[in-house]
Amino acid sequence: MKIGIVLSQPPGYSEIFFNSKIEGLQKNGFEVTLFCQNNNVGFNTCKVERFSKTTSNPILQLFWFFRVYMELLPYFKKVMNWYSLENKHGVSKWSFLKKAYINAPILKADLDWLHFGFGTLALERECIAKAIGAKMAVSFRGFDINVYPKKNPDCYHLVWKHVSKVHSISNYLLEEARCLGLQETTPYSIITPAVKLNHLPKHKKREKDSKPLKIVTIARLHWMKGIDNLIETASFLQASQVDFEWLVIGGGSTEEEERYLYHIYEKGLTNNVKLLGKRSHQETLEILYDADMYIQTSLNEGFCNAVLEAQALGKLCVAFNTGGLPENIIDQKTGWLVENFNSEKLAQKIIEIIEMPAEQKKNITSFAKNRVIEKFNIKKQQQQFVAFYKS
Repeated sequence: MKIGIVLSQPPGYSEIFFNSKIEGLQKNGFEVTLFCQNNNVGFNTCKVERFSKTTSNPILQLFWFFRVYMELLPYFKKVMNWYSLENKHGVSKWSFLKKAYINAPILKADLDWLHFGFGTLALERECIAKAIGAKMAVSFRGFDINVYPKKNPDCYHLVWKHVSKVHSISNYLLEEARCLGLQETTPYSIITPAVKLNHLPKHKKREKDSKPLKIVTIARLHWMKGIDNLIETASFLQASQVDFEWLVIGGGSTEEEERYLYHIYEKGLTNNVKLLGKRSHQETLEILYDADMYIQTSLNEGFCNAVLEAQALGKLCVAFNTGGLPENIIDQKTGWLVENFNSEKLAQKIIEIIEMPAEQKKNITSFAKNRVIEKFNIKKQQQQFVAFYKS
């Protein structure tokens, strides 16, 4: 079976989700082709086809345009199939010519499935799978459902019409997609992120009454990640005289970083809350390995792989009860879920956990770790993707 996966760029070395998916499909005899804007990372796990380039130089662009269309001549039927479908939706000839130029690698491909790795990547390409005689699959993640449609209402109306099967990383996102127009009858699979267990550092034994308390949050510096709530929670901890260090791993714009640094300074938390910036996946795991507690302050998450990795490393995990996080953390069993966006209650929960008997904390972390090993391993995820295309 031949699978085409559309991404903006190939997955980096540390991007487990797509790497493991591609490797798993290949092990099971699937032929995988990746379609993307560039291959600057030198990805070579499977065949990579780059979308046609654009330039501000009109002469060079005209040359590229002519060359690509000459290469498309043997695929004239597919091009006309797509034009016929696009024309029904009011796409002009000139707009179509530009779309056909950009997407020439897909038009030349012989595929059984064309899978868009993110929902937004299917926009303006809703009919191309049908044009080339392939089934269309779409994966949805947090941004696709929680952010983009809020700014662009009804953006997926053609996706819902043409998609053959949907992949969602959580039941929460699937239900949200249905609220946006996905039909109840559309086939779907819930395939969550997974943890590459053999790449994790060995579980650290926490020293009794170790000081200061080491807290880690992995989140880019963006309002959706609840960084302001994090700082407010830290302020409550400080007022309760908790000795702690809170490390935030994740990049962001200079403007966002400066704003959060000022908020930290304003609250007198400069010695407690540290913004570490973006780190490699391995560096992130090493920092997480040394933590006592993992806190996710996001205002919404489709699922959150970082929370899974923290549980796999035996960390005490707390998050707001929002989005797909209740499918990730089982409250009171593998971690704790707190009333949405309530920084004071989050601080209270952290203090409550600090004061818990060691045996109770051990039971929670052991159950969480075993659940990740059993339910969120790479082998299971790979099997689920094989079944996704075969069913």
